[in-house]
Amino acid sequence: MNEETARPVGKSRSVMTELVFPTDTNHHGTMFGGTLMKAIDKISAISAMRHCNKPVVTASTDSLDFLSPIRMGEAVELEAFVTWTHRSSMEVYVIVRAENLFTGERRITCTAFSTFVAVDEEGKPVRVPPVVPGNDAERKLHDSAPERHQLRLKRRSQRYASTE
Repeated sequence: MNEETARPVGKSRSVMTELVFPTDTNHHGTMFGGTLMKAIDKISAISAMRHCNKPVVTASTDSLDFLSPIRMGEAVELEAFVTWTHRSSMEVYVIVRAENLFTGERRITCTAFSTFVAVDEEGKPVRVPPVVPGNDAERKLHDSAPERHQLRLKRRSQRYASTE
């Protein structure tokens, strides 16, 4: 893939903000982890599609780290961007922040890495353009991505199937 097709991280940057309602919470009054995971997958897919301008499918979600609970009535903001690309895959980083809308206090509540694969009309993988980091934080994520990619490949080769 030539350098003319490379795209800056900023092209894929996507932000989604929602208010946390009672139906989004558990008996502790905090956001269900599964509800947050759904939102992470959604914003990650948008980010990946913005990068490659193609349909994508989720290949993996790893290193989903819950750092602090999100409470009912807070705003939850998800920011996603493509950090690295391989042939047909893209690693997407998501940072989740909660905000108390009355005090203005904001905190990081979750981070996650997901991998998406671009596909054609038949669902076959297609090449994606490379991504170019634009600042030190993006460069750090980009430079450390090949190691995460190797760990995903290793994990995939070690899977246990209960039907075998």
